[in-house]
Amino acid sequence: MSAGRSLAYAAGGLGAAALAALATGVVVERRVVRSRRVGAAEADRLGALHSDPIAVTCEDGLLLHAEIDEVAPYTDGTRSHRATLTIVFVHGYALNLDCWHFQREAFRGKHRMVFYDQRSHGRSDRSDREHANIDQLGDDLARVIAQLVPRGDVVLVGHSMGGMSMIAFAERHPEMFAEHVKGVALISTTAGGLYPHRVISRWIPDRLGQVVAPRVIAALAKAPELVDSARRSGSNIGFLVGDLFAFGSKDVPAAQVEFLDEMLASTSFDVLAEFFPSFSRLDKFEQLATFGEVPTAIICGTKDKLTSIGLSRKMAVHLPEAKLVECEGAGHMVIFEAHDQVNATLQDLVTAASR
Repeated sequence: MSAGRSLAYAAGGLGAAALAALATGVVVERRVVRSRRVGAAEADRLGALHSDPIAVTCEDGLLLHAEIDEVAPYTDGTRSHRATLTIVFVHGYALNLDCWHFQREAFRGKHRMVFYDQRSHGRSDRSDREHANIDQLGDDLARVIAQLVPRGDVVLVGHSMGGMSMIAFAERHPEMFAEHVKGVALISTTAGGLYPHRVISRWIPDRLGQVVAPRVIAALAKAPELVDSARRSGSNIGFLVGDLFAFGSKDVPAAQVEFLDEMLASTSFDVLAEFFPSFSRLDKFEQLATFGEVPTAIICGTKDKLTSIGLSRKMAVHLPEAKLVECEGAGHMVIFEAHDQVNATLQDLVTAASR
C-alpha cells in the first residue's frame, strides 16, 4: 500500500494519513522491506477460504458477488435439522469479503455464514456515482438478506463501513430488520462524527478540515490512473503507512499487513473518491435505537486511529444494553489483530441470539 493507496482508509481517516505520509516524505526503513519478504508467502494463505460464487441482484440491476458457507444437516436421533441462524458479514471501505478470514476460519462448519463484496469492491460490479453512498449500501444489504436468507434468523456483523451499512439498513428497512435480525456486532465503526483530517493532526480546525479533505480527494480523483499507478501492490511506503495507521501494535505479523495491502490495492482510487463524501455527512446515532431490541456487541481497539474508541463509547451510550468490548492495544483492523477476542465475542453474540 503506497501513500496513495492508504487513501483507501478515508472513511476513518487513512486518506488523510496518506496525505500526511506524502507531505512529510516518509522514509521506508530496511526492516519493512525485510518484513515484506517474510510476510508475502504467509499472506497468500490469508483470504484463501472460498465457496461457490453466488450473484445477488440489487434494485438498480447491479450484481454483488456473494458466498455462503453452509453447515451440514445434523440429527438429534429422530430427525434431521438444518441451521436456522445465519451470520451475515459486511466488510469495510476498500476491503472485500476476504477480510473476514480469521472469523471464517474459526466458525466454518459451526455456523451458516454469508459473505459478500459491497458494490464497487472486490468481485462485485462497479456502481455508478449516484448509488455510491451509505444509504444504498443499506439497501444492498436488504437484497442480500432477502435473496440468501429468505427464512431463518440473522446475526449481522459489520466492520467499519460495513457497520455503517447495517445502520442504514435498519433505518431504511425496519420491518425486515425486526423480522429477521436477532443479533448485531458493530466492529471498529460509528454512526457518525467522523473527521478524517484529525488523523493528520488534532490541531487542524474541524471546519477547515471538513472543507479541505474532500477537495483534496476530488482533485486527486481527476487523475485516478496516476494515483492507482502509485498504489501498485508491493509498495514499501504503503506497507509502512498501513502498519502505522491500521494497526495498534508494532508487533503485528507482516503477513497481516501484506494481506491488507493486497486488498487495498484491488480497489481503484476513483471508487474511493466516490464513497468518500458519505463519511463526513454520516449522522445516524438516533437510528441505533433499533438495535436496542436485539443482543448487540460493540467492538473496537483502544488504539484505533480511524474510528476511535471514543466513537464506540458514544454508540454504547445510545445502546446501554449493548456489550462494549475494548480490545486493548488493537487498531482499526481489530478483526485481524485481536481476532481471538473478536471471535469469542461473536460466539457469545450468536449464542445469545440463538436463545
